[in-house]
Amino acid sequence: MMTNLFSSFDPSACLYLPLNWFSTILFGIFIPYSLWLIPTRSSSLWKKVLLSLHKEFKTLLGPGSSGSTFLFISLFSLILYNNFLGLFPYIFTSTSHLALTLTLALPLWLSFMIYGWINNTIHMLAHLVPQGTPPLLMPFMVCIETISNIIRPGTLAVRLAANMIAGHLLMTLLGNTGPLMSTSLISVLLATQILLLILESAVAIIQSYVFAVLSTLYSSEVT
Repeated sequence: MMTNLFSSFDPSACLYLPLNWFSTILFGIFIPYSLWLIPTRSSSLWKKVLLSLHKEFKTLLGPGSSGSTFLFISLFSLILYNNFLGLFPYIFTSTSHLALTLTLALPLWLSFMIYGWINNTIHMLAHLVPQGTPPLLMPFMVCIETISNIIRPGTLAVRLAANMIAGHLLMTLLGNTGPLMSTSLISVLLATQILLLILESAVAIIQSYVFAVLSTLYSSEVT
């Protein structure tokens, strides 16, 4: 039994083993099969998804930066695999923790800022004052734009972690009410849990896509 509702998000709570963070690299066992087996429909579908992402990220980054798309495609794949693995029983959801999401967001944002301020200082300063801002409001706009820029890694990390926590908490709450329900309501509970699982699958895809796209947009602003 869980000691509290949030113990399912404790890295040391699942099966009482300290190896739960190992699930973060568990997706690696799914990748090499396409290199030595005959391609299947699933691998062909995944390649089409990656090609579509490559074209979209290339459009967002602009010409001359097509190689950078592989970084964001890898980021998308890592988050997507971890989100889906967290939907399986007894597998730790590492993307529900700020320890992982901040580890992904903060170095990316920091590297973009360092690169932008060193190589495109005038361009970065111009971003602090939107075009058409009245001179009287310029100091306030600089403060607002600076704050919004600083909190970007936090918003990226919290958005991903909060969305993963919210769905898991709701499924845990409903699952804990099962033993207290009558037999006639169990079928309703199962149907609700299945619908929530479908919703969580959609959230897993959407949140990994949002994280990768926002990181791409932040990168395009410093070039």
